[in-house]
Amino acid sequence: MENLLSLAFDNLSSYDGPKVRKGLRQVEGLLAQICLSSGRDGGRGRSPGGEDTVDEDANDASMSPSRKDLGQLSDDPAFREFFKLQEGFEWNVGLRLISTLDRLMAKGSDGQNDLLILSALDLLQGAMLLHPPSKGLFQREQNMNLLLDLLEPFNCPAIQSATLLTLVVALIDVPGNTRVFEGLDGLLTVTSLFKSRSTSREVKLKLVEFLYFYLMPETPSIPRVADRRDP
Repeated sequence: MENLLSLAFDNLSSYDGPKVRKGLRQVEGLLAQICLSSGRDGGRGRSPGGEDTVDEDANDASMSPSRKDLGQLSDDPAFREFFKLQEGFEWNVGLRLISTLDRLMAKGSDGQNDLLILSALDLLQGAMLLHPPSKGLFQREQNMNLLLDLLEPFNCPAIQSATLLTLVVALIDVPGNTRVFEGLDGLLTVTSLFKSRSTSREVKLKLVEFLYFYLMPETPSIPRVADRRDP
């Protein structure tokens, strides 16, 4: 798995669009394998030596009937290996995706670049869902500011909508992230976007959903021990 992540990270760190796209697909393939792997066959899509083999056809795994929900993944060896690697900075997918987003934003707005940003946002959501401690990356103001910048009017509606969903994933069950969001006037950014006449109807619907989530009572993460209680 380290070899695959190393290859993906090398591509993600490039300023060349096709290489970045390849890196994003490699990360997507890894996350798909983790979510779709089957304990019965020892992990489909993996070599006998345990090495991951992800290529352009990795997305075909989405047709597999062995899809798992998050509650089942804790028993999967591939997931446990991935989770362990995410605990350090060297192999943390979320951290690399944030850096990739930062570089993509610096390149300006065009169709191909926007598609890469959308892909990176989707994968960032997945990385945080598979490894909730990665949400802590957004306790850094620089990283939270990156998401707020993606809500600016010059970004396309698809990016604004994807950013709002990423914000929800980053804030849910992490009050510390919410405080950073508020400290950076994130709520003002959201409400200003909602009031703007130039904001599309699609984005305004996403903004309403975000505000509904934001106004819900905060509930910090509950230890998983409670989930293990049996009658």
